[in-house]
Amino acid sequence: MPHPFFSRVASVLPWALLGAKLGTLALNAALFPRLRPAPPAPHHRRDLQTARTSILMPARDEAHNLHHSLPGLLSQGAAEVLVLDDHSQDGTAELARALGATVLPGQPLPPGWAGKNWACHQLAGAARGDLLLFVDADVQWQPGTLDALLHQLDASGADLLSIFPRQANVTWGERLLTPVIDDVLLSGLPAPLLKIPSPLASAANGQTMLFRRAAYRASGGHAGVRAELLEDVQLSRRVKASGGRVALALGGDLIGVRMYRSYPESVRGLSKSMLRFYQGSRPLLLLSWALFFLTYTRPLFRSQRGLLLLGLLEGGLVRVVTGRTRPRDLLEVLLTPLLPLLALPVYARALQREVEWKGRTYRQDTSR
Repeated sequence: MPHPFFSRVASVLPWALLGAKLGTLALNAALFPRLRPAPPAPHHRRDLQTARTSILMPARDEAHNLHHSLPGLLSQGAAEVLVLDDHSQDGTAELARALGATVLPGQPLPPGWAGKNWACHQLAGAARGDLLLFVDADVQWQPGTLDALLHQLDASGADLLSIFPRQANVTWGERLLTPVIDDVLLSGLPAPLLKIPSPLASAANGQTMLFRRAAYRASGGHAGVRAELLEDVQLSRRVKASGGRVALALGGDLIGVRMYRSYPESVRGLSKSMLRFYQGSRPLLLLSWALFFLTYTRPLFRSQRGLLLLGLLEGGLVRVVTGRTRPRDLLEVLLTPLLPLLALPVYARALQREVEWKGRTYRQDTSR
């Protein structure tokens, strides 16, 4: 029989957690920046800004995404669009070249580097622009997006502007887990915290990261996070540590992404950096799942309607804030009580000593 103290804690914690998350959501609904079309500006000024920008895409076996993403990137008017072909086996280089991008052949991966970081490091070395825009191959751009990004960069005064694209989930398999990413951001990170100079008050999303070159260089760039699987967050911290500013925004109608195309792919993708998200601590990782279960799944078995409704409300608000309000997007909310169970394979893979991604194996810290 559980000790009364632990029973009391198990009863109170879910209410406290959901209360804090809903409060953060309400704050972010009002304050979290959204990417919007840039206001009218003289053409010569806008052309000057875009001419300073290098769009840089690391790509490893991304032919299935390039048809959807690369044409939108090439139409933005940037000084250059460089694609680093990281030893693809699916015709990525040929397709990117046929669509009009400049393709760089990737060099062999040196010891101690994660694949994406090495690819981005090579891209930064080849880029000519004063502004470096790193973008993943699965990100889809609408006309005028680069203008909007440059306007947001100037308006925020940031040295690093990172965007969280709107998720474009299609199949139910990919809808099971990926919406959790939006929840972690919007219910876990109050927007005003980003204005604090401390490097710990930082976040970023490697899918879209726009750097001023001087800030990128001062932070150490991807070379400074060469072995990191959570390189985007670590880069944002290094930018702040070197005196720069970091800003975030939601992609809104301008930037979307289809991250994964099945439940197994979601499990592999989300697990690769989860342990690092918890600072390499396996006990903390396990504790987070236990709290996850107590808050969202246990109420289903104990008929705790209040907690269940708050969990559903949280999921609905996240989708409203991100603009994912189509009927199928909203139906995802009904999966909320099952999310801890659906996420079990993610946690199990994250606990392993090695994780695999895109045909490469990375050893994780086993000290904790």
